[in-house]
Amino acid sequence: MVTVVAIPGSLREHSYTRLALGHALDGARDAGADAELLDLRRFDLQPLNPDVDDQGDSAAFARRVRAADAVLLGTPMYHGSYSGVLKNALDHCGFDEFEGKTVGLLGVAGGAFPITALEHLRSVCRALDAWVLPHQAAVPRASSAFEDGAFVDDDLASRVDTLGRRVVEYARIEPDPSTFESDQNVGG
Repeated sequence: MVTVVAIPGSLREHSYTRLALGHALDGARDAGADAELLDLRRFDLQPLNPDVDDQGDSAAFARRVRAADAVLLGTPMYHGSYSGVLKNALDHCGFDEFEGKTVGLLGVAGGAFPITALEHLRSVCRALDAWVLPHQAAVPRASSAFEDGAFVDDDLASRVDTLGRRVVEYARIEPDPSTFESDQNVGG
C-alpha cells in the first residue's frame, strides 16, 4: 500500500491550508493510500541549527517523511512565497527524505492565486531531487472557498482531489538516471 503524508505550512488553528490538504488526503485515500497529516503544531521543530543533531522532534519528523512513499506539501502564501514554518520543517529534512520521492504541491492565498509560493516550493523540492507532480492545486480567496469545511466550487474541489489521487498514482515512479546537475547539489 502506498503511504502519503501531508505537511501543512500553517500553524493557525483554523487553517485553510490544513483544511485543503485534508481534502487532498481524502483523494489519496480514495486512490487506495494510507494517508496521514503531519501537523507541524504537534512537532517541536526549533529553527534549524546545523551544528546540533536531532533538535527537538526533528529526527522523528524526518523519519516520518522518509517512511512515506509520497508527500503533499501545503502552504499559505506569505509575502509572495511559502511559509517560514514549512521552510524550517523542510530544512530539518534533506535528500534522505526527498530524493526520488513524489511530491504534490498545494498553495492557499487570501487574495489571488499563490503561484509564486508554489514556484518557490517547487524549486526547493527540485533542489532536494524530489519528483514534483506537474499538477498542483491553488486555492485563491481562501476565506470564501469553503463553507462548513467543504469547497464551495466543484472545480476547485476536483482539482484538490486530483492532487491527492495523482500523488498516489505516481508515488512509485521510477527515478530518472543521475544527471550532471544532481551531482552538483551535494549537501544542498
